[in-house]
Amino acid sequence: MKQKPMLVLGLMSGTSADGIDVALARISGAPPNLNAKLLGHTSIKFPPALRKEILRVAEQHAISAGALSQLNFRLGELFADAAIAACRHFRVPPAKISLIGSHGQTIFHQGRPIPHFGSPTASTLQIGEPSVIAARTGVTTVGDFRPADIALGGQGAPLVPYVDYLLYRHPKIGRVSLNLGGIANITVLPRAAKPQQVVAFDTGPANMLIDALVSHFTRGRLRFDKNARLASQGRSLPALLDDLLRDPYLKLAPPKSTGREYYGQAYVKKILALGRRHRAKPNDLIRAATLFTALSVLDALNRFVLPKTKIHQLIVSGGGAHNPLILAQLSAALARIEVLSSSLFGIPENAKEALAFALLAYETFHQRPANLPSATGACGPAILGKISYAPPR
Repeated sequence: MKQKPMLVLGLMSGTSADGIDVALARISGAPPNLNAKLLGHTSIKFPPALRKEILRVAEQHAISAGALSQLNFRLGELFADAAIAACRHFRVPPAKISLIGSHGQTIFHQGRPIPHFGSPTASTLQIGEPSVIAARTGVTTVGDFRPADIALGGQGAPLVPYVDYLLYRHPKIGRVSLNLGGIANITVLPRAAKPQQVVAFDTGPANMLIDALVSHFTRGRLRFDKNARLASQGRSLPALLDDLLRDPYLKLAPPKSTGREYYGQAYVKKILALGRRHRAKPNDLIRAATLFTALSVLDALNRFVLPKTKIHQLIVSGGGAHNPLILAQLSAALARIEVLSSSLFGIPENAKEALAFALLAYETFHQRPANLPSATGACGPAILGKISYAPPR
């Protein structure tokens, strides 16, 4: 019997913790004939005090078990509010929504095992209690996607490559999907790629360092560098950029993932110290962080991708896709590769990751695996996430 299409909401808050992106999708079928149409997307900001606390905790500052528990449930309420507000915005009653996929808010991610009480341990923690979302919205909610992959020896990231594979693979064109969120990550899709041929990893920082420097130098007046205005006023300092490009993370072979644990406040302090050594003015340093984002992506492509795989198109999404300086650097350096916005493929730059978690939730609901072991390093396929059923009506 043919299944009816499902209306699915995807909720996403990334490393920058700007707020909650919400995507509404109509999804039907099953891979390889899975059909997903984005019907709308919107964004809901976090209250400033709460965002500050999320960033504080994600920077590994102390928090009691009680305060963490409270924050988990408080964020669950906010994700539920975002879902309900989005339904109003899309003019779709929550009763018509079949499923919600919520990524939650990452506050810790240790993808590679490190010694812990006598045994190598990897772990990840996303908060924003899915049971609260299911109860408040009346919609069955899938959350906590990453642990199932980590339990199979993977890094629990990146998970979006499965969706990139469904959306972008092409029989004749080699593509790279680049997402510029807080962190930059790529999915490599050789032409006519099979799932096991997909390579994906975090290349390094994207908006996280730029936003932190902008906030620092404007004393919180600005949160990001709109249209690279500040970076465009800065001078290029090649010696400073060379220092940044010595970052050992860039040389690590994939699979690899990173986050605020590495590119957080301590890293920003290191950049500020480098700036003093190179006598950089504020806009010079913002320019350096912007160029570092582009150059670390190019470094990853040249080091790990282009020697092995013929690539014709680079498809860019995420907040950084609106940064003209990053895009100009990528286009100039990749003369034989078309640099395209994801919006040309019907997916607005700010909607892709929220759409991805709608799709991942759909797969979980149908008991199908949705990690790509070639991307995460897991020893096999995993059905991702935990299902919180809506209360009986």
